Amino acid sequence: MSQRFEQTIALIDAANSEDPNLVNDGEKEWPKELLYGQRMSEMLQRFSPDSDEVAQLAIRAQHIQRWKSPRSDYPMDRAGYYQWRTQLYQFHADTVASLMQQAGYEDADLERVKKMVGKKELKVNPDTQLLENIANLVFIEHYMLEFAGKHPEYSEEKWIEIIQKTWKKMSAEAQEFALAGKIRLPEPLVPLIQKALSA
Repeated sequence: MSQRFEQTIALIDAANSEDPNLVNDGEKEWPKELLYGQRMSEMLQRFSPDSDEVAQLAIRAQHIQRWKSPRSDYPMDRAGYYQWRTQLYQFHADTVASLMQQAGYEDADLERVKKMVGKKELKVNPDTQLLENIANLVFIEHYMLEFAGKHPEYSEEKWIEIIQKTWKKMSAEAQEFALAGKIRLPEPLVPLIQKALSA
């Protein structure tokens, strides 16, 4: 990998190391978004190991400094959620592009990453779809069970809907990857996942 790639990865990780929210991966405590970024990169290596530098940087930085734009800053309704999400994607895209610029990447690379991290042209742009695939695979493997624990009020029907929506965001290749045992499914949710996918 190039020197500018290594420099940008270091800048992304340094930025995410500032996360005041700490999580435990079973072995040690991590700044939340630093761990998330490393899980994204690890999943990318399993799913698409030949991805180029620009794609790797976008995947690593998908949640860069997410804590700086909290959901609570926006109205707690559907419109507020979409406003937060749109501005959050833009914040992530601009932040990683700025770090890449510091390391010497060209404008074309910056625009490509901004499109990926900004979730532009999903299902049409292969780069954006790659990021979406990785994000959903990481969610299923690492975060779905935790999310379930935070929402004991959700009915089985609601969970089936969430699983189906997650599934539809992925490409056929990513769906096959998940079903082929290439990711660790959250064991307590496996019956529900099977039910959702067979519905």
